[in-house]
Amino acid sequence: MGVVFEEVWQLPGNSVPRFHNIQGRGLGLVGPIYRECVKNPNIRFIWNTEVKDLIIEDARVVGVRIRQLRTQKEQSYRAPVVILATGGFQSNLDMVRENWPKGLQFPDRFLTGSGINSTGLGHRMAREAGADLSNLHHQWNYVTGLPDPRHPGMNRGLQAKNESSIWVNAQGRRFVSEYDAPQKNFPVLMEQKPATYWAVFDEGSKYDFFVSGSEWVDFKHIQKVIFDNPDLVKTSSTIEGLAGLTGLPEKALTTTVRRYNKMVDKGVDEDFRRFGPGLSYKPRKIGQSPFYAIQLFPMTRKSMGGVVIDMSCRVLNRRQQPIPGLYAAGELAGLAGINGKAALEGTFLGPCMITGRIAGRSALAELKIKPKPVAESGRIHQASKTLPVKAESADCKDCHDLESLSAKLRTGYWHFKKTHRVVQERKYQCGLCHAELDPYREKNHQIEPLARLENCAICHGVKK
Repeated sequence: MGVVFEEVWQLPGNSVPRFHNIQGRGLGLVGPIYRECVKNPNIRFIWNTEVKDLIIEDARVVGVRIRQLRTQKEQSYRAPVVILATGGFQSNLDMVRENWPKGLQFPDRFLTGSGINSTGLGHRMAREAGADLSNLHHQWNYVTGLPDPRHPGMNRGLQAKNESSIWVNAQGRRFVSEYDAPQKNFPVLMEQKPATYWAVFDEGSKYDFFVSGSEWVDFKHIQKVIFDNPDLVKTSSTIEGLAGLTGLPEKALTTTVRRYNKMVDKGVDEDFRRFGPGLSYKPRKIGQSPFYAIQLFPMTRKSMGGVVIDMSCRVLNRRQQPIPGLYAAGELAGLAGINGKAALEGTFLGPCMITGRIAGRSALAELKIKPKPVAESGRIHQASKTLPVKAESADCKDCHDLESLSAKLRTGYWHFKKTHRVVQERKYQCGLCHAELDPYREKNHQIEPLARLENCAICHGVKK
């Protein structure tokens, strides 16, 4: 479909390389798939809409009840089969806590780092339809959570790390082999009091700082949003000064950094065996001023338990019998159990794609429908792939008070508000994203599907 895999890495915990990089990161994956979808006239996307309930008649699922978030209008969609693909529940901290693994301390502060809509909606609907759920305590969480400055007050987290940093707890001491596999370092972090730490590094490794997500490709953006934010990043010309800014014990922190640098000179990590003979990691000393410290927290990420399915992705009830008309795929279905309870980075995308493909094919087989090839023509506006950037028209401002609209608290406008705040901050012209609407034509004043896709790259770092 056009997804480009650039490289594959072997991360800690893996016996072979599995972690794959995609050109364009998340948008580089979703974009080509979406482009194929809009070529098919049988596929329609309904935006800003929440599914409320499954419709069940004579013990068969026959559709869904929905609510349009912008208008609050409720209606029903009926279909011979329904495939649930609503993702996990790791952005629902109540559900995370309810299914927390026994024997593991729950952190005082736990950032949510899954999709903003990963709230367990599909789990609830499936359970109400009689579905069996299993292994909800199989949770895959990270220790590299940075409070997301773009969502104040929402407890959202970014996956952020600097692999050249050392991690020190509230006592100013290293406590783990940094960047080991999450199933190893997450329990260790939970034992710290409190369950948080500071990543400490220097100017020489500043540009090793990484934030997951296609918006964070350009380090200039990381500098502006993260490093220039004194609430997130503490900076000092000395380690002693850094201790003062972070509240860490000065003597303990300076001793920790000094000892780490001596072990780097020796070539062996005598405390946690992060580096040394037979290990691939090549450490750097922390010695080039200025010095940096960033406080990181545990962060939710993925769930590996969920709705129980069979080999055809049919949802099973508590008697392990299929619920007629109901299928499930992806993280909602616990990745079909493929990853067990302690998965490895680079092994989540595959099960999602596989179960989605099986669910679709199984539904067609049940309905005795043969799949047809995707049409290459159809609804696509062919000019949308190379839309020109036009000057801002006065007509836009006449009808759309962008500043006022972006400031309003309106249900169903989360993404609108987020993107148009960026537009105002960067002083973009309307024609940058909406060239297909210029000149104004009353009968055809609609955003074109592929133009919407091309616009994603403006904010998500693929193009400037």
